[in-house]
Amino acid sequence: MPTIVRGTVPAAEFALHHTLSTVPGLRVECEQVVQSGEKSVMPLVWLQGADPETVEDALAGDPTVESVSCLSTFGDEQLCRIEWTDRVRYLLEMVTNGKATVLDIHGRDDRWYLRVLYPTREHFSRTHTFATEHGLPLDVTSIREMDGNPASRFGLTDGQHEVLVRAARQGYFDVPQETNLGGLADGCDVSHQALSERLRRGIGTLVEETLLVGAGSDHLEESSP
Repeated sequence: MPTIVRGTVPAAEFALHHTLSTVPGLRVECEQVVQSGEKSVMPLVWLQGADPETVEDALAGDPTVESVSCLSTFGDEQLCRIEWTDRVRYLLEMVTNGKATVLDIHGRDDRWYLRVLYPTREHFSRTHTFATEHGLPLDVTSIREMDGNPASRFGLTDGQHEVLVRAARQGYFDVPQETNLGGLADGCDVSHQALSERLRRGIGTLVEETLLVGAGSDHLEESSP
């Protein structure tokens, strides 16, 4: 079944090691990652948390960058188009092996953080072995198989998915609220406290899976029923 893998690779083995190591606090988020069969990969990149001129100087001296053009600047945030060297394109194709899809990829400090969807767990196993043997160490932090249940796409338990959907439909997230925890608990087979914990854990998992990939989310707890 489809499998989502989260992991990290050293910037020194992948991309922008020079830029990330010389610009403290810089965060990199790739807007468009890769499409199978296309030559251009990760063309649009958000650069955040550092002075734009300092970032541009670092990119100019980065050996993994062929060319860069700034499309927009918003304070200390820039949207740039980057043409990468063949090595970066090759390494990213190695990770996907023409079969997988990179859902998210962020760079900060000295590492890149990836979330990749593989058709099966076996596809990932073969790709991971091949990448490691060819000098791209992928440090896996989590592997999650999708079982066809909508909840599994974002790592939610069935209970968390149920309470989040119930909360949205009953107006718990509306301003002003149309219901509170007591209202959500009516008709449920769990206690008020258990419902509250399930709701908070579900929200935490959604934030981690959609907003915090590579953005300091290591402290978040693993999901539980």
